[in-house]
This record gives sequence, C-alpha cells and structure tokens, in this order.
Amino acid sequence: MQFEESLNFALEQDQNDPLRNYRDQFYFPQHDGKDCIYFCGNSLGLQAKTVEKHILQELEDWKKFGVEGHFDGTNPWMHYHHFLEEPAAKLVGASKEEIVIMNTLSVNLNLLMVSFYQPTATRFKIMIEADAFPSDHYAVQQQAKFHGLNPKDAIIQLYPRKGEHTLRTEDILESIKEHGDSLALVMLGGVNFYTGQFFKLQEITQAGHAVGAKVGFDLAHAAGNVPLQLHDWDIDFATWCSYKYLNSGPGGVSGVFIHQKHHKNKDIPRFAGWWGHDEKTRFKMDKEFVPMESAAGWQMSNAQILPMAAHWASLKIFNDVGMKKLRAKSEQLTAYLEFLLLQNDFGLEIITPNNKDERGCQLSLLTGENGKSLFEKLQKHGVIADWREPNVIRIAPVPLYNSFEDAWRFVEILKAQ
Repeated sequence: MQFEESLNFALEQDQNDPLRNYRDQFYFPQHDGKDCIYFCGNSLGLQAKTVEKHILQELEDWKKFGVEGHFDGTNPWMHYHHFLEEPAAKLVGASKEEIVIMNTLSVNLNLLMVSFYQPTATRFKIMIEADAFPSDHYAVQQQAKFHGLNPKDAIIQLYPRKGEHTLRTEDILESIKEHGDSLALVMLGGVNFYTGQFFKLQEITQAGHAVGAKVGFDLAHAAGNVPLQLHDWDIDFATWCSYKYLNSGPGGVSGVFIHQKHHKNKDIPRFAGWWGHDEKTRFKMDKEFVPMESAAGWQMSNAQILPMAAHWASLKIFNDVGMKKLRAKSEQLTAYLEFLLLQNDFGLEIITPNNKDERGCQLSLLTGENGKSLFEKLQKHGVIADWREPNVIRIAPVPLYNSFEDAWRFVEILKAQ
C-alpha cells in the first residue's frame, strides 16, 4: 500500500477497516472531552465494556449462592478455569489440555522453572537476552542460586552486536550451539519489552532441543500481539500475563502453556497444590498428590474468579476477531505509524525492527537527552504512551482499538513540540 501523510488518508483507512467497530467496545481515558491517544496497550490494555457484566455475574452468584456457587452458579467456580482453556488455546496455537489460566506471570515463571530447569554438574546454564524484562532476570538469578550455583557462572546473557539495538537470529542460534553441552535452559521473551523485537521462536526452540536443552518463553508482550503456534513449534513451556494486549485488568491473571509431551510425566519436579490434583479424586482429600495429566496439573490453588471473569470477557472478543485479522491490521497500522514518523525529523530513532515478521505493534523510539521532557509534553497533549529508562518512548498502536487517525494525530502532536 502507498501511504500518504494526510488526515484524509487516515480517515479513509479507518472507514475501510473491517475491525473499526471493535474500538467502540472499549473505554478510552479522556483529555479535553476527547478520547486520549492511547498507545500504552503494551503496558495496560483498555477496559472492554463487557468486563463489568462478567464480573457482576460472579458477584451476583456469590451473593445468591455463597459457597454453593462452586457448583450451582451460572458459571460454576469449580470448573471456571476450564471455561478459559479453549479460547486461550486458540490465541496461542495450542490444545486446550496444554493451557491453564492461573496465578500471575512472575509466579508462573518461577513455578515453571522448578519443572524445566534441572541443572546437573555439567549442564547447568540458562540463556536469556541481556535486556530482558528485569523480573525475568530476577527469576533466573534466583533459580540459579536456589540450586547452589553462582548466577555469574550459570547465566548466559545475549547482547546485540556493537552499534545495534536488537539481536540477530543467527547470533542467538550460534550461541546456543556454542554452549550446547552446558546449556540446560533457553528462556527468552517472545517479544522483547524494550525494543519490541519478535524473536524467531520456532528456530530458537529447534536449536535448543538440538543441543539437549529445554526451551521456554515469557510471552508477556507476545500473547494477543503476534501469531503464535506453541504446540507446533514444540516449545516446552511458556507463560504470559493478561493485562497488556489481552486487556484483562491491572494485575490480571496469567496464562501457562505446557507441551503435551510433558503431561504424563508424573516424575517431573513441580510444586504441588490441591487444585492440580486429579479432579476425579480431589475431594477425597488423599495425602498423595496425583496430578492431572494436562497443564492443569501445574495448578496449586483454586481459581481467581473475579480476575478470570475479566479475562474471559476479553478472550471472547479475541476469539470473535481472530488473530489472523488482528495481525493483518497490526502490520498495516504499525507500518503507517512508522511511515509518518520517518517523514519527519524528530531526532528520534526507531530501534524496533522494520521487518514486519520481527515485530508486533510496538515501536520503540530512542530519544536524545531531553526524551523525558518530550514524553511529558506528549502526556499534556493527551497522549498516553510509555517511558522506559534510560531514553526510550514505547508506543503501541493496538489493532483491536487504535485507529489510523490515532497515528496521524500522534505525529501531528509531535510536530508541535
């Protein structure tokens, strides 16, 4: 498509957008009586208008049934996590048996490494990108320490080449091969939070398995943003939050994927809780743990009903739209915003890959020394974006509710600064 730097062009694209009506299904923060330009869905997604109804239903059943809501409610709480498995599985390319919704992201990341990071005297290293989200670094450092290892010896950090901002796939694969005999776990972000780079998950997984390592991903910035086929890519495990692109509320519940090849391995290490026990015998209260033969066998506690209600409302929207349509708009909308930025000399460098296959809907703008001041000026003009130290403004034109007009207005505000 030949882009144009004009409001008429942006409005025409919005008029022809098959997803344009979904914008009306979300609440936007207001600025001077108008919708803010909300480019922060990579940090906290907007609230869907259906969320309130879903949560109120569970509050009503709690009021009406008390504890019997576990079995007699409109959506019985005893089985609530199962209601979310199929829509979440469609979103990430998995079977419903490979999915469980539970806990929060960092909790799940640590729980999964209990199972999939099993160091030996010779195979003990964990590979992670150097600029991964801090919580991921904390998790791998503490896992190494938990096993009596020095994190400096156990953790391999992947750095971009000098003068570059993102990792080259060939460098990741070469590093996996180089450390092969000592590599126990490859654990990267699916989409890097800082640069917005979408890694080649299938190639990385194949390389990790080829040297005998387990492979898992933190999909916080990938789920609901980029197309995923976790089962077919043979990934061992993955986890993600639901409050970013999945619009399920602050502190929203997390999703977990565990490949079916691990489900029947009752000897795999894990921390156990009664909600992971076989459903058929759970209420016999036996002392011996018998895990369910699915990802649900990694549960510890019963379902977080109110956060899950918000998540279910969002998943229904995603299933209605489908990732194929979302991805198509995402590629066009992100490319249009990139085009507008490159038409002007703002003194900003886009450090997100320009290859559509290596990014989602985030653009990371490297600023100069006055970057924080620029960010604050944008805020005062109704732009909600995201500042990341030391000098990056992250903007995310989310295809589900952002428009081409949003992109045009954002750049017009930049011009005035």
